[in-house]
Amino acid sequence: MTRVWKWNRPVTVREVLEDLQKERSIAYTTVMTVLDNLHQKGWVRREAEGRAYRYEAVSTRAAYAAALMNEAWSQSDNPAAALVAFFGMMSEEQRQALTDAVRIVQVPETTRPPQPPAEPPREARPGEARPVERPEVPRAPEASDENPGSAEGRRGR
Repeated sequence: MTRVWKWNRPVTVREVLEDLQKERSIAYTTVMTVLDNLHQKGWVRREAEGRAYRYEAVSTRAAYAAALMNEAWSQSDNPAAALVAFFGMMSEEQRQALTDAVRIVQVPETTRPPQPPAEPPREARPGEARPVERPEVPRAPEASDENPGSAEGRRGR
């Protein structure tokens, strides 16, 4: 998949084979089998070209990574705690990338529909239900160098 993602175009078994052989000895049938398995699993689509196939990635590497993160996060019994732990493991460069990504996906204020003004709280009358107050969501603690799950503690793994 690395080669298919890197080239970002339909590739043949022969092209992948020749590129891999620059690093190590590998058989044509091995590459053909791996690409066929990736096709059967739905990772690549293929189109016949003469007697060969051209294989193309179904999704980008970024989309695959995002799906992995989403799957792992959705399996947590406490998603907020999982995010706090994940953010605590990030390097400063990764935190900056996250900040940039959040900025990109946020909808600008000018395109949001106008919100009605909030009503001031009032006392409940006898027999009337009291309005529910929503507690403020606590902020995640700042990651420190003493955090065993920090990126500094994981380097070299």
